[in-house]
Order: sequence, then C-alpha cells, then structure tokens
Amino acid sequence: MSDQETLALLRSIAASLDRLAPDSAKANDLTVADAFVWQADQSWLEPVPSVSRVHISLLQGIDASKDILLDNTRRFANGLPANNALLWGARGTGKSSLVKSAHAAINDELKTDQPMERIALIELHREDLPTLPRLLSHIRNQPRRCILFCDDLSFDAADTSYKSLKAVLEGGIEGRPANVIFYATSNRRHLLPRDMIENERSTAINPSEAVEEKVSLSDRFGLWIGFHNCDQDTYFAIIDGYAKALSLPIDQDSLHAKAIEWSMTRGARSGRVAWQFIQDIAGQLGCPINL
Repeated sequence: MSDQETLALLRSIAASLDRLAPDSAKANDLTVADAFVWQADQSWLEPVPSVSRVHISLLQGIDASKDILLDNTRRFANGLPANNALLWGARGTGKSSLVKSAHAAINDELKTDQPMERIALIELHREDLPTLPRLLSHIRNQPRRCILFCDDLSFDAADTSYKSLKAVLEGGIEGRPANVIFYATSNRRHLLPRDMIENERSTAINPSEAVEEKVSLSDRFGLWIGFHNCDQDTYFAIIDGYAKALSLPIDQDSLHAKAIEWSMTRGARSGRVAWQFIQDIAGQLGCPINL
C-alpha cells in the first residue's frame, strides 16, 4: 500500500470515529450557553438553553440573603475577590432559587451579549463530587468566569467524598481557579447530620479531632447564609408577589384564605409551598404560568 493510500485510509478511519463519537466527546464549549450541567460519565458540560428560575424580585422575605449573595456574585463578575458561599437552612425557603436568580440578575447587570464577559452557571450533582478535579481541568484555563453550583449538599458517616471538595475549595496544591467560585445549598449548617456529630463526640478517642475533621468542610465557605421558616406575613408577601406577576383574577382576601388552607394541608409555610399553591390556583383559574 502506497503512502497516499495509507494516508487516505487513516483519514477515513478518523472520520468514521469522529462520526461515532458522541457530541460530548468532541468539545466543551463555554460560549454556547449561560448555564450547563456537568455530565461526569461523559466529561461533558451539557448546555442548558433555558434555566428553571424566577425573577429575583419575586423572592420575598430573604432580602438580607439576596443582598449578600448579589454583592458577592457582583464582585466575582467584576474580577474582584469573592467567597465561596454555603446557603443553609430550612427546606423550601429559596436557597437554590436564589443562586439561579442571582446568576441571571448579575448577568443582566453586565449588559453584554458576549458569552465570555458573562458568568456561566455550572450545576454539579452531589454524587459527582469526586469528579470535581476533572471538571476544573476543563475550565481552569478558560477566560470565562464560572459559578459551580451543588444543590442539596450533605454527607453521611460512610461518605468520604467531602475530602476531595475540601482540597479543591481550599488547601489543595492547585487550589480554586481564579475564574471559579463554588455555591452550595444544604439543609445542614455543617453539611452533616447533628446526630452524627454528637456520636463522634461521644465515641471517638479524641472527640474534638474527630468532629473537626468532618465539620471543617463548612469552614471552607467564606459566606454562610442562613434561611429560616417564614412567618405568615412573609408567606402572604410571596403569594401576593406571584399573583401580581401572573395577573391572577382573584381578590386578595380570597387568595389569602386559600393560601392559609393550602399551608395547613402541607404543615408548613415556605417559598416552595407558596409556589406550589400558586401553581394550583393558577390552574384552577385557567391562567398560564410564564415568569
């Protein structure tokens, strides 16, 4: 076989392999979207054309938390020092909603359509934390600034993946890349069950060291932003905000009465409960939801 024939055969094989390879194996292009999901098994940043979120103005009762996270994200977007953030507290109080809304709000403030001048939001599933170093290798040398977002982050007694996260957040030889910041949400302030922490204190030979090893992960987050169950006035404010944004044809007294009944059946008042109520009442009234 001549050199020309060999070269043609090699090109044909390469083209066939390229056609067989999944799109995820070809490139991780950070310019195609503002949000991505890390698919660890394929080492692929899957673009998300439309993020499920609400406008930040609709998040009621968490004004202090909004200001803190917006300010931190704004500084990060402008190339200034910023902290990793842990949003912790009661379920359904708007932790993950705030992360997604703050990302959109700051990108709106930047007033640019150039992808590399906007912040990318990359969601990392909790079970994929061991692949975090691999993800960082894809974005470490990229010019685009990225928020890594892990929702519902927590660990149990047998889980050691928190050690790899500790090294990435602070203390590893490479450290956190300058173009990356890490936001996480959790129902637990120290990311571990309280009974697990207490058990370490009561059974370990050196209880203080055993506890410190596990709770020190939360210390890697420079910002701890707490979320707590809302009172009735805040619950009504959330309901009213959604009702106004959707132009629901219902008077406020009837809306509040139905909202109270709904919260009693759920046994809680929170932003999540309010949103579920709004979806129900909008369906009853025949009003589409487009926020």
